[in-house]
Amino acid sequence: MIDDDHSEPLLRVHGITKAFAGVQALKGVDLEVRPAEVHCLLGQNGAGKSTLIKVLSGVYQPDGGVIRWQGDEVSIIHPVFALGLGIATMYQELDVVDGLTIAENIFLGHERSSGGLLKVKEANRAARALLVRLGHGNLSPSTEVGRLSAANKQIVSMARALSHDTKLIIMDEPSAVLDSEEVRNLFRVIRELTAQGVAVVYISHRLEEIRQIGDRITVIKDGSSMAVGLSVADTSTADLITLMTGRTVANVFPDRVPVPAEAPVLIEVAGLGLRGIFADVSLSVRGGEIVGLAGLVGSGRSEILETIYGARKASAGHVTVAGVRLAAGSVNDAVKAGIGLAPEERKSQGLILDEQVYRNVTLSTFARFARGGFLDERRERQVALEQMQALELRPADPDRATRTLSGGNQQKVLLARWLLHGTKVLLLDEPTRGVDVGARAEIYALIRRLAAAGTAIILVSSEIEEVIGLADRVLVIGDGEVLTTTDAHAIDEAGVLDLVMKGAAA
Repeated sequence: MIDDDHSEPLLRVHGITKAFAGVQALKGVDLEVRPAEVHCLLGQNGAGKSTLIKVLSGVYQPDGGVIRWQGDEVSIIHPVFALGLGIATMYQELDVVDGLTIAENIFLGHERSSGGLLKVKEANRAARALLVRLGHGNLSPSTEVGRLSAANKQIVSMARALSHDTKLIIMDEPSAVLDSEEVRNLFRVIRELTAQGVAVVYISHRLEEIRQIGDRITVIKDGSSMAVGLSVADTSTADLITLMTGRTVANVFPDRVPVPAEAPVLIEVAGLGLRGIFADVSLSVRGGEIVGLAGLVGSGRSEILETIYGARKASAGHVTVAGVRLAAGSVNDAVKAGIGLAPEERKSQGLILDEQVYRNVTLSTFARFARGGFLDERRERQVALEQMQALELRPADPDRATRTLSGGNQQKVLLARWLLHGTKVLLLDEPTRGVDVGARAEIYALIRRLAAAGTAIILVSSEIEEVIGLADRVLVIGDGEVLTTTDAHAIDEAGVLDLVMKGAAA
C-alpha cells in the first residue's frame, strides 16, 4: 500500500490516442501510477483497457499523447524496451510454455548462458530466489510448467516479470481462472510486491476485488478517461458503476416479476445426493421462478447443478421434470425433458470456440436442419441469427468465430442454444463470470425476461449479491447441505455468510 499520497508518479500518461482502420480505440486517456501502489483500471469490455496496456507494454505505438516514466518522456517502441524500463505485463491468457521448466520459463528470452551453453544450475538458483520472494519456495524450478495449476502458472509469470528488475507489473484479469483461496493467495503476493516497492496496475471486472486490493482507480469508458486516480476507500460502488456504464446501480438488477400463483412446478428435486459432495437436497421451481443457490466456493453448489443435469450420477434421490422422473446420470434424458445447462467454464465445457457462432447456437438442435441426409445450412444460419437478434448479441454475425466474442456475448450464445432447443428448465452456473458490469446488466435483464416467459431457472453464483438480486427464493448451501431456504428479499449477504460460517463451525 502507498504511504505518501503526494509521491512523484512512477508512470504518467496523458492524452493517449490510438485508432485502428478508422476506429478510434483510445480518444485521449490519462493515467497516473505511483510507486508501490495497486492502481485499478476499470471499464467495460471494449472500453479501451486492453489497447492501453498494449501501448504501455510496447505492443502498440500510440497515435498521440505523452508517456512519462519516472519523470522522463519516453517512447515505448517494443515490448523488450518496456521490460528494460521495468514495465512487465501479465496478460489474461498466460504466456507460459508448458513444455519448459519453471526456470526456463522465468528466463525465457534472457537465458543465463556462457559460450552458448545454458547455465542450468545458476538459472535454477536464481529462479528459486524469485519463487521464495513470491512466497512459493515450495515450487521446484525444474518442474515442467504444464504440470502446474493455473494459480502456480501465474506465479511463474510474476517471477518472469520480476527477473527483469520490474518496477511496475500490469495484471490483466489475473483472478479470472482462480478459486477464492487462490485469489486470497494472489492478493497476499501483490501486497508483498508493493511492500517491496513494486507498483501494480490491476484490471478486473470484479468490483469486490477492487475493494480488497486496490489503492486508487482509473475508469475508462468508450476510449476516454472518465475518472483518474480515485481513492478506492472514498468511491462508492454505485459511483463506479455509473462512471463505467452511464447507468445507476439501481438499474443493474431488474425489478422482480411476481410468479403467477397458478404457475406449474416444472422441476422437482427430491433428496438428491452425491456421495462425499452433497446430501439431501430438495427443491421445486415453478415456471417463471428463479431459485438461487448461495454459498462459498466448494460448498457443492455447482455439483448440485451438474447432478440435476445428469453430468454426475446421483447416489441418492431423484429429479422430476413436468411429472417425468429422469434417469440418474443421463444428460440425454435431462435434455430431452427440457433441461439446459450453461456451465461455469463456458469456454471449455459449453462452447466450441473456433466454430462459427451459428453452429454453437444450433449445437443441441442440429438434427432439425437435416433433410434427406443433407444439411440445410442456410436455414440453420437464419434460425440462429433470429435467436442472436432476439438476445441482442453483438455483433449479430452468425459466421463470426465464437472465441472473438466478449464474455457477455459468449454467454448469450449459450442461452440462445437452449432457447432454440425449447428449454423449460435453465441451470445457470456463474452466468456473469468474466463479464463486465455493463454486459452484466444485460445478462440480468435477459435472465429476468426468460423467467417472465415461463422458464424455471436455477442459478449459482459466487457473488452472493448477484444471487439475492436475481432470485425469487434462495437456498443457502454450506458443506454440501441446505442450511436454509428463504425468500430472496428476506436475506442479505451478511445473513448468508453468517449461516455458512455457523454451519462450518457446527
